[in-house]
Amino acid sequence: MMGMRQARRRGNQTPAWIVTFADLATLLLTFFILLLSFAEMDVEKYRAMANSMAMAFGSSQVVAQDVGGSPLTLVESDSVSLPEPVDTPQDEPEFIDERAAGKALTKVEPGVVELTSRLVTELEAEVASDRLTINYEPDEVIIRFSEEATFRSGEAAIKPDMIPIINRVVRVLAGCMGDVVVAGYTDDRPISSDRYRSNWDLSAARAVSVVHQLVLNRQVPAERVIAAGRAETHALVPNDSAENRARNRRVEIAIRNPECDDSVPTGDLPVEILP
Repeated sequence: MMGMRQARRRGNQTPAWIVTFADLATLLLTFFILLLSFAEMDVEKYRAMANSMAMAFGSSQVVAQDVGGSPLTLVESDSVSLPEPVDTPQDEPEFIDERAAGKALTKVEPGVVELTSRLVTELEAEVASDRLTINYEPDEVIIRFSEEATFRSGEAAIKPDMIPIINRVVRVLAGCMGDVVVAGYTDDRPISSDRYRSNWDLSAARAVSVVHQLVLNRQVPAERVIAAGRAETHALVPNDSAENRARNRRVEIAIRNPECDDSVPTGDLPVEILP
């Protein structure tokens, strides 16, 4: 009799493993509840995801229950929802694109416009023949003479047919004030000459030759003029071809902050004259 009671007691007893399983399930439930308490539902992202799903399954709207406290109904997929405009208080600063504003505010000095116009009118044929080019910056005008038209290779004496052209430049400069900087340039190839030690010597000698012609008849005061030899520095283009090296060999006359009188009539200023 005692043996039967013990057998029944063992048959009704809960297995030991179920306790461990229940503890594990309780811990997992607590863990996921904790994760959910820290999570934040991003309604906008959910809208985008639901809308994509609706389009994929061919439905015009998706209803999601119990998200954010109420059902969410998405609008038609081909419509766009924009935020409502907000009035900006008058005392708040406005953001301005300084790069665009900088371009719009760049001004060329009136003297630059005047002198460029006079030079273009006087030297129109020479500009067209590529003997020289005329360019301008906000505060200076640059007359650029090519080496081929102005000098023989390795020499600093001005070709005779260029002297009348330089004299016409002098005639224009005589009616305008401003510092005149004459600079000679070469390419990057070393010079082979008994007379000039380097490209510095040659570029300086060419600049001096042009200066002599500018001040020869004293229409341009000598105290306004500066000669500079710059050799291969400040190259216009890389010295990687014969054509580019020829462009870099040049003499430039830069007239800085010019101011012209009204004694000489002027034409219309072109938009830009580039080499």
